[in-house]
Amino acid sequence: MTKTTNTIAINDVLIQLGVQIENAGTSTGSQWFSTSEFIASHSPVDGALIGKVSITSPEDYSKVMDAATSAFVQWRVMPAPQRGEIVRQFGEELRRLKEPLGRLVSYEMGKSLQEGLGEVQEMIDICDFAVGLSRQLHGFTMHSERFGHRMYDQYHPLGVVGIISAFNFPVAVWCWNTALAWICGDVCVWKPSEKAPLCGIACQKIAASVFAKHNLPEGLSCLVNGDYKVGEMMTTDQRIPLVSATGSTRMGKIVAQTVAQRLGRSLLELGGNNAIIVTPDADIKMTVIGAVFGAVGTCGQRCTSTRRLIIHESIYDQVKEALTGAYSQLRIGNPLDENNHVGPLIDQDAVAMYQNALEKVVAEGGSLLVPGGTLSGEGYESGCYVKPAIAEAENHFDIVQHETFAPILYLLKYSGGVENAIALQNGVAQGLSSAIMTNNLREAELFLSHAGSDCGIANVNIGTSGAEIGGAFGGEKETGGGRESGSDAWKVYMRRQTNTINYTTELPLAQGIKFDL
Repeated sequence: MTKTTNTIAINDVLIQLGVQIENAGTSTGSQWFSTSEFIASHSPVDGALIGKVSITSPEDYSKVMDAATSAFVQWRVMPAPQRGEIVRQFGEELRRLKEPLGRLVSYEMGKSLQEGLGEVQEMIDICDFAVGLSRQLHGFTMHSERFGHRMYDQYHPLGVVGIISAFNFPVAVWCWNTALAWICGDVCVWKPSEKAPLCGIACQKIAASVFAKHNLPEGLSCLVNGDYKVGEMMTTDQRIPLVSATGSTRMGKIVAQTVAQRLGRSLLELGGNNAIIVTPDADIKMTVIGAVFGAVGTCGQRCTSTRRLIIHESIYDQVKEALTGAYSQLRIGNPLDENNHVGPLIDQDAVAMYQNALEKVVAEGGSLLVPGGTLSGEGYESGCYVKPAIAEAENHFDIVQHETFAPILYLLKYSGGVENAIALQNGVAQGLSSAIMTNNLREAELFLSHAGSDCGIANVNIGTSGAEIGGAFGGEKETGGGRESGSDAWKVYMRRQTNTINYTTELPLAQGIKFDL
């Protein structure tokens, strides 16, 4: 990896994180490999080149998989609480390096410094969760229908877990997967987003330093880098029983089909088209706070970002006025300046998609309440800064039906009861996050009932964006159906086995079958 200077002294940050290896992008732990092909990482903050990371070759990928499969044999037999101790120490290293890693996340991805630090905190939190979980990988006991028999089920390590992550959460989502996978006795091969590869290098260095202290084998944590071609090496590899992929619905469908062809498992976290329902009984101040942060946080580049605001006609104008007032106060600029609310989009391709969406909503009959637009000049040299926009639209518009990874909020009006609003919310292909703003208990309970939200996440009086690690994270429909992080999401990283023990001197058969010899 080659490095350059930039506006936040990124070299100092990389040195703090131990990222000093030149031209490397593939790792089995402490061992690194490089090729003559590179990914260039440019910061959307100022357009500066941060560094170049070597693309993983098929030959180096083979070395990675040899190391991973070999390490699994040793790691899987280590008692889970001992694996938990390793993860605990990894979490401690993250605590020590939270500030520089958070800065790297902010600078390479473009999210605010607070969000960058918050993302590292999510990594720390999931490590804490995983440590406790290491003593709770429990199965169930069942009563056998046969005399003198005992039945139970248990969970065993699955093997090599492949992780393909997206640019918008360049470190946290990897850690959601890998902390649980390590606890479960699995080893991990990670392909970070090609738009934020240096974050992957930094995390690999931190993990490798912890494993090295305990003389653990190469291959427990592996890193590969590149575009979809490197991802294809993972999705087609029979040695990877589970591929966890985060990204667009289009990408997820390709991953799902490829992995299914070899009867592997896929854990998919894909697109969202998240809505907040605002009923006549809503607290308007809370609504505005939740909607604005949900729509503009991370410059609208969260899978849980608020895309649609479904407002009852009786309070539509009041909410609209409050929103436009709030948007007029937003400060857009360098995300490392904590006075700013909104940073840049990830790259100029994202800016083009943002502009295209604004043109489409007008062409389909909508109107721009807060028109948006691009920013240029001093402080905006990267060409990735845009103004958050609000459009009045209809739910059936084609552009509203699809996710645009940008700070565009669509205002939709509903009449009648909350059932009509729920139908609008559910009337899209995606099913990740949802929320209702109401002080009416009946409306809240209906929203959470079988007849309510069809999303994997449903909130009352908080927004769609953000999630605690204690709950399972994921969505339905074209969001992919995967679950990561808390609750019992750990089970996806393990294989389930039913055991029956006969402690008598006879062999009775199930269902009363007779087979006498």
